[in-house]
Amino acid sequence: MTLKNHILLLLILVATVPLQAQVIGKQFPAMEAETVEDKKMVLPDDTKGKYTLLGLAYSKKSEDELNTWFSPVYNKFVRKAEGLMAGMGYDVNVYFVPMFTGVNAAATGTAKKKALKNVDPQLLPNILFYKGELKPYKEALDFEKRDIPYFFVLDATGKIVYATSGAFSEAKLDSIEEVIED
Repeated sequence: MTLKNHILLLLILVATVPLQAQVIGKQFPAMEAETVEDKKMVLPDDTKGKYTLLGLAYSKKSEDELNTWFSPVYNKFVRKAEGLMAGMGYDVNVYFVPMFTGVNAAATGTAKKKALKNVDPQLLPNILFYKGELKPYKEALDFEKRDIPYFFVLDATGKIVYATSGAFSEAKLDSIEEVIED
Protein backbone atom coordinates (compact mmCIF):
# COMPACT_ATOMS: atom_id res chain seq x y z
CA MET A 1 0.00 0.00 0.00
CA THR A 2 1.40 3.38 -0.97
CA LEU A 3 1.73 6.35 1.35
CA LYS A 4 -1.05 8.06 -0.60
CA ASN A 5 -3.38 5.09 0.02
CA HIS A 6 -2.48 5.04 3.74
CA ILE A 7 -3.35 8.73 4.02
CA LEU A 8 -6.62 8.19 2.13
CA LEU A 9 -7.54 5.28 4.42
CA LEU A 10 -6.73 7.35 7.51
CA LEU A 11 -8.90 10.22 6.25
CA ILE A 12 -11.79 7.82 5.63
CA LEU A 13 -11.46 6.38 9.15
CA VAL A 14 -11.35 9.84 10.75
CA ALA A 15 -14.40 10.93 8.72
CA THR A 16 -16.42 7.98 10.03
CA VAL A 17 -15.84 8.85 13.71
CA PRO A 18 -19.14 10.20 15.04
CA LEU A 19 -19.20 13.95 15.52
CA GLN A 20 -20.27 13.44 19.14
CA ALA A 21 -16.85 11.97 19.84
CA GLN A 22 -15.43 15.44 19.23
CA VAL A 23 -17.33 16.88 22.23
CA ILE A 24 -16.26 14.26 24.78
CA GLY A 25 -14.10 15.94 27.41
CA LYS A 26 -15.36 19.45 26.65
CA GLN A 27 -17.20 21.59 29.17
CA PHE A 28 -20.91 21.86 28.36
CA PRO A 29 -21.58 25.48 27.29
CA ALA A 30 -23.63 27.65 29.67
CA MET A 31 -27.33 27.57 28.80
CA GLU A 32 -30.06 29.49 30.57
CA ALA A 33 -33.37 27.64 30.45
CA GLU A 34 -36.69 27.76 32.30
CA THR A 35 -39.03 25.28 33.89
CA VAL A 36 -42.68 25.20 32.94
CA GLU A 37 -43.27 27.49 35.97
CA ASP A 38 -40.74 30.06 34.60
CA LYS A 39 -38.03 29.21 37.16
CA LYS A 40 -34.62 29.94 35.60
CA MET A 41 -31.85 27.36 35.57
CA VAL A 42 -28.34 27.69 34.22
CA LEU A 43 -26.85 24.51 32.80
CA PRO A 44 -24.45 23.08 33.79
CA ASP A 45 -23.88 25.38 36.82
CA ASP A 46 -27.15 24.42 38.55
CA THR A 47 -26.49 20.71 38.05
CA LYS A 48 -22.91 20.47 39.28
CA GLY A 49 -22.13 17.93 41.96
CA LYS A 50 -23.64 14.89 40.26
CA TYR A 51 -24.06 13.34 36.83
CA THR A 52 -26.54 15.02 34.49
CA LEU A 53 -28.27 13.64 31.42
CA LEU A 54 -29.44 16.31 28.96
CA GLY A 55 -31.62 15.72 25.92
CA LEU A 56 -31.73 18.63 23.45
CA ALA A 57 -34.03 19.13 20.46
CA TYR A 58 -34.32 22.14 18.16
CA SER A 59 -37.04 21.23 15.65
CA LYS A 60 -40.55 19.81 15.84
CA LYS A 61 -39.41 16.48 14.38
CA SER A 62 -36.48 16.19 16.80
CA GLU A 63 -38.76 17.16 19.70
CA ASP A 64 -41.11 14.31 18.74
CA GLU A 65 -38.15 11.90 18.87
CA LEU A 66 -37.01 13.44 22.16
CA ASN A 67 -40.43 12.57 23.59
CA THR A 68 -39.82 8.86 22.90
CA TRP A 69 -37.04 9.02 25.51
CA PHE A 70 -39.25 10.46 28.30
CA SER A 71 -40.71 7.26 29.80
CA PRO A 72 -37.68 4.97 29.54
CA VAL A 73 -35.29 7.60 30.93
CA TYR A 74 -37.74 8.62 33.66
CA ASN A 75 -38.28 4.99 34.69
CA LYS A 76 -34.54 4.23 34.67
CA PHE A 77 -33.08 7.35 36.31
CA VAL A 78 -35.76 9.52 37.93
CA ARG A 79 -38.62 7.42 39.32
CA LYS A 80 -38.07 6.63 42.96
CA ALA A 81 -37.73 2.96 43.80
CA GLU A 82 -40.31 1.63 46.24
CA GLY A 83 -40.64 -1.33 48.58
CA LEU A 84 -37.57 -3.54 48.82
CA MET A 85 -35.82 -1.41 46.18
CA ALA A 86 -36.25 1.89 48.07
CA GLY A 87 -33.02 3.87 48.15
CA MET A 88 -31.55 1.86 45.27
CA GLY A 89 -32.08 4.43 42.48
CA TYR A 90 -29.69 6.70 40.65
CA ASP A 91 -28.64 10.11 41.92
CA VAL A 92 -28.58 11.86 38.56
CA ASN A 93 -30.07 15.04 37.13
CA VAL A 94 -32.20 14.50 34.02
CA TYR A 95 -33.45 17.30 31.79
CA PHE A 96 -35.14 17.32 28.41
CA VAL A 97 -34.65 20.67 26.70
CA PRO A 98 -36.70 21.75 23.70
CA MET A 99 -34.81 24.66 22.15
CA PHE A 100 -36.80 27.57 20.69
CA THR A 101 -34.68 29.72 18.43
CA GLY A 102 -35.16 32.39 15.80
CA VAL A 103 -38.79 32.87 14.77
CA ASN A 104 -39.81 29.87 16.89
CA ALA A 105 -38.70 31.59 20.11
CA ALA A 106 -42.11 33.25 20.27
CA ALA A 107 -43.70 29.80 20.69
CA THR A 108 -42.02 29.09 24.03
CA GLY A 109 -45.02 30.21 26.10
CA THR A 110 -47.41 28.11 24.02
CA ALA A 111 -45.12 25.09 24.40
CA LYS A 112 -45.06 25.51 28.18
CA LYS A 113 -48.87 25.64 28.32
CA LYS A 114 -49.10 22.57 26.10
CA ALA A 115 -46.63 20.71 28.33
CA LEU A 116 -48.67 21.61 31.43
CA LYS A 117 -51.74 20.11 29.81
CA ASN A 118 -50.23 17.04 28.10
CA VAL A 119 -47.16 15.91 30.06
CA ASP A 120 -47.29 13.71 33.15
CA PRO A 121 -46.96 16.10 36.15
CA GLN A 122 -44.20 13.90 37.61
CA LEU A 123 -42.08 14.51 34.49
CA LEU A 124 -42.64 18.29 34.26
CA PRO A 125 -39.75 19.19 36.63
CA ASN A 126 -37.43 17.42 34.17
CA ILE A 127 -38.39 19.56 31.19
CA LEU A 128 -36.58 22.84 30.60
CA PHE A 129 -37.30 25.34 27.83
CA TYR A 130 -34.48 27.20 26.11
CA LYS A 131 -35.18 30.38 24.16
CA GLY A 132 -32.32 32.11 22.39
CA GLU A 133 -29.62 31.63 19.80
CA LEU A 134 -28.83 28.22 18.39
CA LYS A 135 -25.47 28.91 16.74
CA PRO A 136 -23.27 28.80 19.88
CA TYR A 137 -24.66 25.37 20.80
CA LYS A 138 -24.48 23.96 17.28
CA GLU A 139 -20.81 24.96 17.15
CA ALA A 140 -19.88 23.82 20.66
CA LEU A 141 -21.85 20.58 20.62
CA ASP A 142 -21.44 19.53 16.98
CA PHE A 143 -25.11 19.02 16.29
CA GLU A 144 -25.97 19.74 12.70
CA LYS A 145 -28.92 17.47 11.95
CA ARG A 146 -31.97 19.43 13.02
CA ASP A 147 -34.40 16.49 12.87
CA ILE A 148 -32.83 14.36 15.62
CA PRO A 149 -32.41 14.94 19.37
CA TYR A 150 -28.98 15.02 20.99
CA PHE A 151 -28.08 13.59 24.40
CA PHE A 152 -25.16 14.48 26.61
CA VAL A 153 -24.03 12.96 29.90
CA LEU A 154 -22.17 15.50 32.02
CA ASP A 155 -19.96 14.58 34.94
CA ALA A 156 -20.21 16.31 38.32
CA THR A 157 -18.16 19.26 37.00
CA GLY A 158 -20.26 19.82 33.85
CA LYS A 159 -17.82 18.15 31.46
CA ILE A 160 -19.29 16.01 28.65
CA VAL A 161 -18.39 12.37 29.24
CA TYR A 162 -20.77 10.75 26.75
CA ALA A 163 -22.87 11.84 23.78
CA THR A 164 -25.37 10.18 21.47
CA SER A 165 -28.21 11.23 19.21
CA GLY A 166 -31.35 10.05 17.49
CA ALA A 167 -34.33 7.92 18.37
CA PHE A 168 -34.53 6.02 21.63
CA SER A 169 -33.05 2.53 21.79
CA GLU A 170 -32.32 0.18 24.67
CA ALA A 171 -28.68 0.01 23.53
CA LYS A 172 -28.30 3.80 23.83
CA LEU A 173 -29.95 3.79 27.25
CA ASP A 174 -27.66 0.95 28.37
CA SER A 175 -24.60 2.95 27.22
CA ILE A 176 -25.78 6.00 29.17
CA GLU A 177 -26.34 3.83 32.25
CA GLU A 178 -22.83 2.35 31.97
CA VAL A 179 -21.29 5.83 31.89
CA ILE A 180 -23.31 6.97 34.91
CA GLU A 181 -22.46 3.83 36.89
CA ASP A 182 -18.69 4.14 36.33
